[in-house]
Amino acid sequence: MNLCGRHVLIIEDEMLIALEVEALLSDIGYQTFDFVDTPARAVAAARAHRPDLVTADYRINEGTGVEAVAGVWEAIGRVPVVYVTGNVEMVQWQGTVPVVDKPIQAAALAAACRRACAG
Repeated sequence: MNLCGRHVLIIEDEMLIALEVEALLSDIGYQTFDFVDTPARAVAAARAHRPDLVTADYRINEGTGVEAVAGVWEAIGRVPVVYVTGNVEMVQWQGTVPVVDKPIQAAALAAACRRACAG
């Protein structure tokens, strides 16, 4: 798999799901991960350790994944993003950003990462 890099920022307020995303991404070659559950923490984590890829749920603590991604992009510039959410209808308007529905399928997440990193 052609990765964007090695470090992922996982924006998810349910730790079991965040750990599942980490495990699936580890299987395809990503090596380091930061976990956050709010837009403010996402920006702080991105500034502290620039991610090569961001995964974001839509519904998170104190806001949305869309707000978190916007804050990250404003703080450090655009990085590839994949939304991993049970609220697909809330992020489909994002257009070019790949969306993976929950429950997460490994092949769908891998394909979304390839798409995000290619574009």
